[in-house]
Amino acid sequence: MEQDTIKFINKALILAQILIVGVLVFFVGQILLQNKSIDQQNNYQVTVSGTGKVYAKPDVALVSLGVTSQATTVAEVTKANTDKMNAVIEAVKAQGIDEKDIQTTNYSLTPVYDNNYYVMPTAVPTSGAGVSSSGSSMVRNGTTLKGYKLQQDVQVKIRDFTKVGDVLSQTTAKGANTVGDLQFTIDNPEQFKEEARAKAIAQAKSNAKNLASESGINLGKLVNVYENYSYPMAYSSKAIGMGGIAEDSVSTPTIQPGQQEINITINLTYQVR
Repeated sequence: MEQDTIKFINKALILAQILIVGVLVFFVGQILLQNKSIDQQNNYQVTVSGTGKVYAKPDVALVSLGVTSQATTVAEVTKANTDKMNAVIEAVKAQGIDEKDIQTTNYSLTPVYDNNYYVMPTAVPTSGAGVSSSGSSMVRNGTTLKGYKLQQDVQVKIRDFTKVGDVLSQTTAKGANTVGDLQFTIDNPEQFKEEARAKAIAQAKSNAKNLASESGINLGKLVNVYENYSYPMAYSSKAIGMGGIAEDSVSTPTIQPGQQEINITINLTYQVR
């Protein structure tokens, strides 16, 4: 009875060992097969690229208008700056700009200090031994609160380019003493991106066909597509206006928006058969 039990246990152990070895061989085989497949995919692929360019005229002008004021108290500087900024915004609206296209981008209130100095006498050695002459130097001795400075900026989106010059001149006349970052951009570039993308894909496919013809390789299925999009650079101009000058002395600048380049590069990766 005991011998039969021992024989059964030995057989069970042998079967378990065989099963474990079989499972290990299976998994090792799968790993080797997968690595071989990956190596084949990496070694037998080719990537070609194409570029599509589209030129488009900007349809939106962005400009930053600012008012900076300084006064002794917070109440005084707030009132002075708010009155000027309200006049600037009204001048913008008078040019037909919708309220939704006027956005506050900065509101900054900061204290203004004066540095205090006093004169300190000093002894200055001369060439004679033990002889010195008197002198003085300025020594900083703390600061004194002088007042407050308030700066408020709004960004205005102008869709009618014939109004750009008037917006700049009229808002400067109403108190805008910082006018900067005039930019021309495309409000919705998607339609131009689609056109540029189509050109890039067509060029990439043509390059792939030429490559296969000249090299003698056979291209298989397309396995990867990568797109690189160059966003149109906004033309920018910075200027500082002198707020508060008379309206009849302000000349209207001539604005030239030019055109912008929309550039898309497409990379196509094919398997090689």
